[in-house]
Amino acid sequence: MNYRRFVVGIKQISLLLCMLLLAGCASVGGQTQKASLTNRDNTQLEIYIEQNMAFISGVLGSDLPEQLSEMVRQSPNVQTLVLVDIPGSIDQEATMQAARLIRRLGLNTHIARTGYVLSGGVDLFLGGVKRNIGPGAGLGVHSWYDQLGIDPEELNLADPIHATYVNFYLEMGVPERFYWFSLDAAPAERIYFMSPEEIYDFQLVTD
Repeated sequence: MNYRRFVVGIKQISLLLCMLLLAGCASVGGQTQKASLTNRDNTQLEIYIEQNMAFISGVLGSDLPEQLSEMVRQSPNVQTLVLVDIPGSIDQEATMQAARLIRRLGLNTHIARTGYVLSGGVDLFLGGVKRNIGPGAGLGVHSWYDQLGIDPEELNLADPIHATYVNFYLEMGVPERFYWFSLDAAPAERIYFMSPEEIYDFQLVTD
């Protein structure tokens, strides 16, 4: 596998995502269904269905659990969610709910060849029963920053907010130390791309 390992600013990612979206669209020729959804948060999420795979691109919004539920209802043969480019999420709670839904449904997750899954998108990826990453794909993490101005570094280690994240990762089969790693990897306005060794060490992939 070929991964990039570096820290970049959020604005620098936008051009990369445009290029990756084109690559992702080219790789799903022959798709049987396509949906471009406008989230309640006024962000776009695109879903392509091809046979037993759902290709997903865009920002994850607060209505993600409902969108995935509807997708499965309309395409019950879907077994794998292929994340093409996911720059992050608007609603962390909704993203965690969606990841738990994926796990309950027994779905697998895969990051597409040269795809990028960043920030809250990583949490969605962790919902897969089986998780793997295509060649040239990137997985990026950073610290979170609450809309109310809460900085995780200012919280007590025993704060319930930390516990929410830690319990989620443990539920997904990922060690607690991954959460603390992500807080230190990069500040909220930047992204740290994990190395293959780190991805395997934190058990983010299953094979």
